[in-house]
Amino acid sequence: MGLAFALLAGANPALAASAAAIAAMPIEQAATELSPNQFVWKDNGSSEPVSIVISLLEQRAFVYRGSTMIAATTISSGKDGKDTPLGTYPILQKNAVHMSNLYNDASMPFMQRLTWDGIAIHAGRNPGFPDSHGCIRVPLGFAKQLFGVTTLGTTVTVTDDFEGGVMPEPPVPDQETAIANLRQSVSLDR
Repeated sequence: MGLAFALLAGANPALAASAAAIAAMPIEQAATELSPNQFVWKDNGSSEPVSIVISLLEQRAFVYRGSTMIAATTISSGKDGKDTPLGTYPILQKNAVHMSNLYNDASMPFMQRLTWDGIAIHAGRNPGFPDSHGCIRVPLGFAKQLFGVTTLGTTVTVTDDFEGGVMPEPPVPDQETAIANLRQSVSLDR
């Protein structure tokens, strides 16, 4: 897929120069320089499995192939009282043209469901701070690319103690998450 960098800020020459400078950086460094609605994507297209780490502390999403970071973006997670839950989740459902059944048919492009009670990764408003009803909102271009490289079952870890860079040790789902995922899988097979 090669190198991609997005800046949703119009044709401002200073911002374009900044975008070019970030795109030229190693991805781990570029991930720390992103402003709201920016992302960097450097995927060699290998066949290694994809995994995603969501850092609530940094308001970033990091995508890995094996242990190599291939993409990073800013996010907007759940605001106070609508916190994005911590944990390790498989992607349960994917829908490129999804409408919320909880929030007045709100558009949720490139939705990837993490829980059956409404938590998902999807394209949406990304002001640079927690502002969602619990979902993880990412820039549209990033959401589209992410949708293309994930599969049902891709692992997503949502944490509040991760700083970008080295892929964390493979997470072990807690018992409650594992049981809930198993129950949902069984109910879908009926």
